[in-house]
Amino acid sequence: MTPEATGLLGFLAMLALLGLKVPVGIAMIAVSVVGYGYLIRPTAALARLGSDPFTTVTTYAFSVIPLFILMGLFLANAKLGSDLFSLVNAFVGRLRGGMAMATIGAGALFASVCGSSIATASTIATVTVPEMRKYNYNEGLAAGAAAAGGTLGILIPPSAALVLYGILTEEPIGKLLIAGFLPGVMTAGILMIAAYLVARFKPELAPIPERRERPAILPELRKTWAIPAIFGSSIGGIYGGVFTPTEGGAVGAFLSLLLTLMTRRLSWPSFLAALHQTGRITAVIFLIVVGGKMFGYFLTVTRIPLQLTTFIAALDIAPFVVVFVLFALYFVMGALMDEIAILVIMTPIVYPLIIKLGYDGVWFGVLTIMMLLTGLLTPPVGLLSFIVSGLTGVPLNKVYAGVTPFWIALIVAISLVIIFPEIALFLPRMMR
Repeated sequence: MTPEATGLLGFLAMLALLGLKVPVGIAMIAVSVVGYGYLIRPTAALARLGSDPFTTVTTYAFSVIPLFILMGLFLANAKLGSDLFSLVNAFVGRLRGGMAMATIGAGALFASVCGSSIATASTIATVTVPEMRKYNYNEGLAAGAAAAGGTLGILIPPSAALVLYGILTEEPIGKLLIAGFLPGVMTAGILMIAAYLVARFKPELAPIPERRERPAILPELRKTWAIPAIFGSSIGGIYGGVFTPTEGGAVGAFLSLLLTLMTRRLSWPSFLAALHQTGRITAVIFLIVVGGKMFGYFLTVTRIPLQLTTFIAALDIAPFVVVFVLFALYFVMGALMDEIAILVIMTPIVYPLIIKLGYDGVWFGVLTIMMLLTGLLTPPVGLLSFIVSGLTGVPLNKVYAGVTPFWIALIVAISLVIIFPEIALFLPRMMR
C-alpha cells in the first residue's frame, strides 16, 4: 500500500473511531501509532509513543494555556457576568433588541479575560437568559445571543485556541493573540447588529418594556473597571513587548485572583472549583494536542500534505478561491466534530498549503479560529448551543433557531477578514 493510501485509510479510521465515541486524542494516537509503525517500523512508532507525549506537553509555550483558562475561571466563579451585562445594557438597553445586544457585548468583555468559549458562554447565559425572560424576550433569541456571545471566547485574546495554533505551526504566539483583537471586536459588533436587525424586523421577539429604568452607567463602570485593567495589563504587556505570552498569562491570572479576593467574591469552594476545572480542561486539551502532534508526524510520512500542496498549487485558480473552499470544508467539519479536534487535525494539512499560496500564517490562524466559530453553534454538534440549552432550560430546537441570524453574521465577519486581511494583520505589524 502506498504512503498516500495509508494516510487516507488512517484518516477514515480516525473518523470511524470518533463515530464510536472514542476520545479525540486517543483516536489520533491509536491511528498514528499503527500507521507510523506500518510505514516506518513498529519500534519507531513505539519510540514516538514513549517520547512525544512528554516532549509535547513540557513545551514552555504550553504553560500559557492553563494560565489563560485559570484567569477566566477565577472571574467566572466570582459571578462577574451580571456586572458586565448591566454595564453594556446601560448603553444599549433602550434600543430594540438592546438586551440581546448587551448579552453579546458582555460576552465580548468577558472573552477579553477568558481563553475559553465554554466558560464565556456558561457565565453569560446563566445571567442574561433569565433576565431577558423577565421582559418577554423570545427564548430562542435570548439563548442564541448568549451562545453567539460565547463564541468570542476563542477569538478575542487571551485565546487558548490561538495559542494552540501557534504551537502547531510555530507562528509567534504573541502576534497571533494580538491579531485576534480587531477581528474579535469587529465580530462582536456584527453580532450586535444582527441582534438589532432581528429585533427590528421581528419586534415580537424582543419587546421594549414600557416602564424600565435605565441602569446608571457610572455605578456599573465602578463594578467592572478591573476587567479592562486586567486585559490591558496582560494583553497590553504582550503587545508592548513587556511580557512573553506566558508571563502575560501569569499576570492576568494573578490579577484576576487578586481582584476576586479583594472584592470577596471568590470563596474557598469556588477557588478549588476553578483549579479543578482548569486541570480538567487543560488535561483534555493536552491529550488532543499530543494526539495531533503524533497524527501530524504520521501525515508527514504519508506525504499527503506535500501532495495536496503540489496539486492545489498546480491548479489554475485564484488563491482566495482555495481559502473559500477551505472555509466550506471547515464549516462542514465544524457541524460534526469538536472544534479543537478540527484545529489539531487540519492545521498540519492545510498550513503548508496556505504558506505555499503566499498567505500570512498569522492571518490564517485568526481566520481558522473564526471559521471554527460557526461550528460552535451549528447542529448536530453545536457545543455552545448544547451548553446554553442545558444551563437555561431552553429547548435545543429553539436555541438552534435562535442562533441562525448570528451564524449568518459570523459568515459575514469571516468573509470580511478574507477580503481584507489587514483587519487581522494591522496590529501585529505594529508590535515591537
